[in-house]
This record gives sequence, structure tokens and C-alpha cells, in this order.
Amino acid sequence: MDWRRMRIVGGFEYLGGLTLLARETARSAATSAWDWGDILYQLDLLGVQSFTIVLITAVFMGMVLALQTAYALSAFGAKLYVGGVVALSMTRELAPVLISLMVGGRVGAGITAEIGSMKVTEQIDALRALGANPVKKLVIPRLVAFVLALPVLVLLANALGILGGYLISSFSLQISGRFYITQVFKLLKFSDLISGMGKTVFFAAFITLIGCYNGMNAKGGADGVGRATTDTVVLSSIVVLISDFFLTKLFLAL
Repeated sequence: MDWRRMRIVGGFEYLGGLTLLARETARSAATSAWDWGDILYQLDLLGVQSFTIVLITAVFMGMVLALQTAYALSAFGAKLYVGGVVALSMTRELAPVLISLMVGGRVGAGITAEIGSMKVTEQIDALRALGANPVKKLVIPRLVAFVLALPVLVLLANALGILGGYLISSFSLQISGRFYITQVFKLLKFSDLISGMGKTVFFAAFITLIGCYNGMNAKGGADGVGRATTDTVVLSSIVVLISDFFLTKLFLAL
């Protein structure tokens, strides 16, 4: 019973600490100038260098989705409408969630490992001793960069996933490429793109804050950094999946 109580208390302490970090980050971002040089560096590190993951994930996701959709719709004689189903599925749900999970795992782990290493080697304490704000120096550039990068990566994933479905439809399902594209533009609306990309802004913020918080609270040397990195990947994935449900309900209600 005591063990369970400790786990519950620890969970609330973690949530409280994460909330305080989010509040401090928002306050610091609103009251101080941003280091755009550091932000651009993080954009390259977190965004541009994640393009290969996005390319592979999105193309094969679109190809598999086209095959599965064609198999399901063929029972109703509606295999020709694969394009519309692929486009809607990719833009509204699959691309935002799966790309956030794939890229978020890489980004969250990298952030935690980097900041955690600074924590256990007392570099963060040295920043405070020099009068620098660790939140301004470490959290804000990563948060701003990933919030800007993830929606763009998801937009690219949408296009690549639709392209993957186009390739399968044209060369495997014997569906006219022109008809496929027509169905995409017929069913896909601008609100579908905004709905999917809007979620990624929240996903990016959650992943970055979790990664930074775990890194800044890492303890125990290399082992502690490793545990913090694992916790970041697991927790950020869970948060993305849970928040996706509530964000989906929110965007459908708008």
C-alpha cells in the first residue's frame, strides 16, 4: 500500500514539476528576447535531420494504407475511391500521430540525453552560478524550434503518404493516377489539413517539455541519464496518444 501511495505521490510531483516548467518557459518566452541563432541550430538538429525518418515512414505508411483500404473497399465495389480515403486518413490522423511518435522519440531522447548530461556534469548549475537562466538557454530554443518544425514535417508526410498511395494505386491496384488525384482533391478539405497540423503544435510542446524536464532532473550519472531518456520516450508517446483523443474531439467540435 505504501508503495502504491509513493507512486501516486511521485506522479503528482512529476506533473507539478512539469507544470511549473511550462509556466516558467511561457513567462521567460514572453519577457525575454529569443536567441534566433540557437533556434535555427535546433531547427536543423530537430527538424531537418528528421527528414529521413519522415520520408521512410510516410511513403510506406501511404503504400500500406492504400493496400489495406483497397482490400476493404473491394468487398463493397468501391476500390476506386482509395485516393480519398488515403488522403483523409493521412491528413487527419495517421501522419500527425505516427510522425509525432517517430520524430518525437528521436527528438525527446536527444533532448533528454543532452540536457541530462549537462545536469549530471553540473553544467546547468554553472549556468545558474553565472547568472544565466537555464530555461531561456536550454528550453526555449528547443521548444520554439520543434513547434515550428513538426507541423512542417507532418505537412511533408501528408504529401509523401499520398504519393505512396498513388504509386500503389497506379502500379499494383490498376487505378488511374488521374482518378486517384481527382478523388484526393474532391474529398480533402483545407480544414482537414489544419486539424491534423494543429494537433502537432501541442504534440511538439508536450514532447519538448517532457524531454527538457527529464533531462534537467536526471540523477545518478550515466545510468540516470539513460533512465531519464527511456522515461521520456515512453511518457511522450503515451501523452501523444492520450492527447490525440481530446484534441480530435476539440477540432471536430470547431
